[in-house]
Amino acid sequence: MLEILLDNKDGKVWDISELVHSVTWKTVRIGQPGSLDVSLVKHKDLRIDPGAIIRVRDGSSNVFYGYVFTIEQGDDDEVSITAYDQIRYLLSKDTFVFANATAGEIIRKVAGDFGLTVGNLTGTGYRIPTLVEDNQTGLDVISKALDLTLIATGNIFVFYDRFGALTLTNAANMRVDVAIGDESLAYGFSYKRSIDDDTYNRIKLVQNNKNTKRRDVYIAQDSANIAKWGRLQYFDVVDEKMNEAQIRELLNTLIQLKNRERRSLKIDALGDLRIRAGCYIPVILNELKIKQYFLVDECTHQWEGDVHTMQITLKVV
Repeated sequence: MLEILLDNKDGKVWDISELVHSVTWKTVRIGQPGSLDVSLVKHKDLRIDPGAIIRVRDGSSNVFYGYVFTIEQGDDDEVSITAYDQIRYLLSKDTFVFANATAGEIIRKVAGDFGLTVGNLTGTGYRIPTLVEDNQTGLDVISKALDLTLIATGNIFVFYDRFGALTLTNAANMRVDVAIGDESLAYGFSYKRSIDDDTYNRIKLVQNNKNTKRRDVYIAQDSANIAKWGRLQYFDVVDEKMNEAQIRELLNTLIQLKNRERRSLKIDALGDLRIRAGCYIPVILNELKIKQYFLVDECTHQWEGDVHTMQITLKVV
């Protein structure tokens, strides 16, 4: 059974576990805070204010630690609460300037500026030469730093709030060895293949050349996929400090990352708290001839009474 505590910052902590009849906890790998939606029965002595701390545990497992942002109630006996983890506070905008910094160093500085708690930040092994962003959210800046790190290293790093501590982990170290699929937790699925989202078969990079007053152009393309899909071009202006070898390495990395169809798989399954956005899980679906690890892009856990289910959106990498 879930243990749900509410601290309204008035000197009293409420155990609202017995009042709650449904809980939904959602995590997204990129660009969104973790969220918690709770429906509970009204209690005449219970006051809930925005900013209240809510903590959820399932037995010995930590589930969610965050802050109430929305309280909604009507003329019936139900109250609905929406809370978010610390990442919600990174949606504030500011100006950010970094030079020769790792993604972890950027996270630590941004989190410090926003007054947030930081946990373990795994080293990425890559320093971003420059990152200057004006009127952007803290989360946008962190997401861009992770994108640049992925392009440079080929490694996926996951940024998330781990029960009240901002955390950065290499996705390769977030494997969960619980198979999902045929005769194993799953009870429904949908499968999607697409070249409509972040698929490119031609990469064009340009660099401003101060000496010639022109732009140097670098191109990599897959003629076979252009014939199959039509031309899908990715374009970017690279830093003037990059040398030719660095630009060509970036070109090759981008064509490898983006020159492929995107496949996603949604699975409805019985809940397992080891699974959250950012982890890898093995999937076995004989109908689709699938037997491999997938990266979890989104994961939504839901509790209705004693029934715990989840919907996971997976990405082939």
